[in-house]
Amino acid sequence: MNEDVTAGTRLECRICWHVYDPAEGDELGQVPPGTPFSDLPADWRCPQCDAAKELFLVLD
Repeated sequence: MNEDVTAGTRLECRICWHVYDPAEGDELGQVPPGTPFSDLPADWRCPQCDAAKELFLVLD
């Protein structure tokens, strides 16, 4: 994981441009608000296009 990713960093899927915002979490994936991207489960996928975590880019 990139060292630029902090607990509050938002990341964007490079396939569909979905933004993962830690403040919001991921309701579909049952990830509670306040969960940093780095704490997402290894098998977490983009809720819009099913892309892997590795395909997310730092937005902030």
